[in-house]
Amino acid sequence: MPSALPDGEPVPDDGSLPASALAGSADRPLGFYLHVPYCATRCGYCDFNTYTATELRGSGGVLASRDNYADTLIDEIRLARKVLGDDPRPVRTVFVGGGTPTLLAAGDLVRMLAAIRDEFGLAADAEVTTEANPESVDPAYLAALREGGFNRVSFGMQSAKQHVLKVLDRTHTPGRPEACVAEARAAGFSHVNLDLIYGTPGESDDDWRASLEAAIGAGPDHVSAYALIVEEGTQLARRIRRGEVPMTDDDVHADRYLIADSVLAEAGFDWYEVSNWATSAAGRCLHNELYWRGADWWGAGPGAHSHVGGVRWWNVKHPGAYAAALASGRSPGAGRELLAEEDRRVERILLELRLREGAPLSLLHEEGLAASRRALAEGLLEAGPYGEGRAVLTLRGRLLADAVVRDLVD
Repeated sequence: MPSALPDGEPVPDDGSLPASALAGSADRPLGFYLHVPYCATRCGYCDFNTYTATELRGSGGVLASRDNYADTLIDEIRLARKVLGDDPRPVRTVFVGGGTPTLLAAGDLVRMLAAIRDEFGLAADAEVTTEANPESVDPAYLAALREGGFNRVSFGMQSAKQHVLKVLDRTHTPGRPEACVAEARAAGFSHVNLDLIYGTPGESDDDWRASLEAAIGAGPDHVSAYALIVEEGTQLARRIRRGEVPMTDDDVHADRYLIADSVLAEAGFDWYEVSNWATSAAGRCLHNELYWRGADWWGAGPGAHSHVGGVRWWNVKHPGAYAAALASGRSPGAGRELLAEEDRRVERILLELRLREGAPLSLLHEEGLAASRRALAEGLLEAGPYGEGRAVLTLRGRLLADAVVRDLVD
């Protein structure tokens, strides 16, 4: 089941923010994340805040229905306009995630986007993305999204091998994600991503290479590759605990990452974040860069997280409770926290170090600077950027990114 929300102070019923949150906002881009919490089935590795029809039955009634979900989410977009007041910023990025957003009618996604355009306006070069399950779209659906203003789509491919997909409980058939890329291009999408997962129990190096080659051959301009994380409480964790499938170790994950970086680089993809590669600067996911650079975003939907000017908050998780709050005129916020300057410094290091441009050495305290010099000597940081005042991970450093970060934040 989905993981628990963090603790925090209560969110005011009207969702209002402290005056400090919007100070200097003109210098920060604004994005929207729209969470669609519905899935046809639950994948065995997933602990996201998603629900199948069976899981919702009897626990939210009509309020939890996906038939009227777009209207409910639009209510939160209108709440965002009230909370942000006369903030003049047009929205730079919109990302619709889930769950499986494309279980909703294409017209619903377009209406949600239109509400953001009506309430805030969209930047002239706004990036508008939706995630999609390959089996939940067809050429007509993609054409409707493109006509409605979407210009980027991210397909969950995960693997090209049927036996790997089976372990993950993925329902699409091999070859379908590649076909979706062609359909998206034909519909006029400029940017297309394929998501891959490596380290699934039973996957071999050859399986992983085949998945990478299939993804590249489909012609996307962006590929994301994530190590499988086995979360407690998931079906996959229970299967591993029962000995039905083996656990993949860290050395295998490292080997698969090296394979990914090599194969993708040879095909013209450059890494710009530890788990993300693009064929050009224009192909990068600008929405995710908002997160990594600590910009402002409003997360609408059950369990969605937001950040504006150092205030972070999160919504109630259940779709029924979320809809009930908005129907009664209340914010669906479950809790929030005001980030202290030290918290924001640490988060900048945590996030920016993952980027190709790295993090400024000026963010580091004396112990962190000493750790950075050790990391440089050990080949974990690049010498050239270091001399220019930035900590940038080498390939080996990317493999050990979490450990490097822990040392630098001291």
